Amino acid sequence: MISLSLAEIAGITGGTLVNSDGSAIVTGGVEYDSRKVGPGGLFVAFAGEKVDGHEFGPQVVAAGAAGVLGTRDAGVPGVVVADQLAALAKLATAVLERLPELTVVGLTGSSGKTTTKDYIGQLLSRLGPTVALPGSLNNELGFPYTVLQADEKTRFLVLEMGARGIGHIRYLTGIARPSIGVVLNVGAAHLGEFGSVEGTARAKGELVEALPESGVAVLNADDPLVSAMASRTVARVIQVGERDSAGLRAAEVTVDATGRASYVLKSGPESGNVRLGVAGRHQVANSLAAAAVALTAGMAFDDLVVALGEVGIVSGRRMDVVQRPDGVTLIDDSYNANPSSTAAALHALAAMGEGKRTTAVLGYMAELGEHEVSGHAEVGRLAAELGVDRLIAVADNARPILDGAAEVGAWRGTARFAADQAAAIEILRNDLRADDVVLVKGSRYRTWDVADWLRRSEEVQPT
Repeated sequence: MISLSLAEIAGITGGTLVNSDGSAIVTGGVEYDSRKVGPGGLFVAFAGEKVDGHEFGPQVVAAGAAGVLGTRDAGVPGVVVADQLAALAKLATAVLERLPELTVVGLTGSSGKTTTKDYIGQLLSRLGPTVALPGSLNNELGFPYTVLQADEKTRFLVLEMGARGIGHIRYLTGIARPSIGVVLNVGAAHLGEFGSVEGTARAKGELVEALPESGVAVLNADDPLVSAMASRTVARVIQVGERDSAGLRAAEVTVDATGRASYVLKSGPESGNVRLGVAGRHQVANSLAAAAVALTAGMAFDDLVVALGEVGIVSGRRMDVVQRPDGVTLIDDSYNANPSSTAAALHALAAMGEGKRTTAVLGYMAELGEHEVSGHAEVGRLAAELGVDRLIAVADNARPILDGAAEVGAWRGTARFAADQAAAIEILRNDLRADDVVLVKGSRYRTWDVADWLRRSEEVQPT
């Protein structure tokens, strides 16, 4: 973060200085985890159900922090505000106003946001200092927190935007207005909140509505609901995809035995051969969106073709392929799940498992609302249609996955129910073979233990 005094922070946030004349300067980062606060940092204290961050105020100041931002006096220099999230939003906006040369990139979508954000960050870092934090920091806390990592040296700031309803992305763009906006796709994620994919599209499109006339909207030409957002922005539009009409296009797409895609990247008269180093055919769309951002930011086409082959996984549990010493291949895509992202992962499993025995360990997909049963059955049918050899559904609320698979009469695979993750681990322990390919996928935490058990070996090497 740029250097600010406690007095300036109080003025920006509308807060009250306590135990300080305001002269102390915040020269370090802003953190809401007391263990991460460094010298000169600002600790944002939240009162949780079990732990009250304000109680750590003396500890972080003793360790060198400049002060504490909270809703009550922590007994140390700080700023007291009515609402920490609102204060962080104001602080993030004020910091950006002092960094006029910074290019802000915002992206959203029903799936692939974090991975694409990581790709964009890796590409832009070749052009200049870039902030693109690992993980899914895309809500009212993580979003301004990411903004506040930027300083005078930062050239690019890449921000992921999540939404649980109409107006959420509009709120985030009010904190940090992007000049480049990316919409990846509109799928079945969070249908419980949005009610329909059309509702999801309305919410995701708030990003392109916020772009200035001088900005650029990167839209997925292969998703009709996203492509149609071109009418909702005054910015210049770049359509990306595999359609002939896309301005930045992937042609002649192939997928090898390791699940990695290759394609010919085309932009006007320019073309180049790209081989991605990450698994999953769906990474083609993610890489195209990142490529459009890089070209907009000034990367030469030939340099881009090379760079696309060198981007990798940064945030964990997202199509992270691990080769065990015994020959078992783990596809850890367990960070989160919805029908669209699970379908993409199943297609990757089928491609990587050709000629081998394949297993899909699938957990509950949250936030589907009235589509919960049908959404789970849908991925079960797809798993069977793709010929997955073993299907394991974890926990009662994932049972419809097995029902969907049973509807595919030609399927010759086996379906197992595991009451919990421990039961799923036992199924695998008793029947895991060398050269098996195992996909682990589920909404947050629902399958993490399974993935961690499969990883557990000092000799495991990422592919």
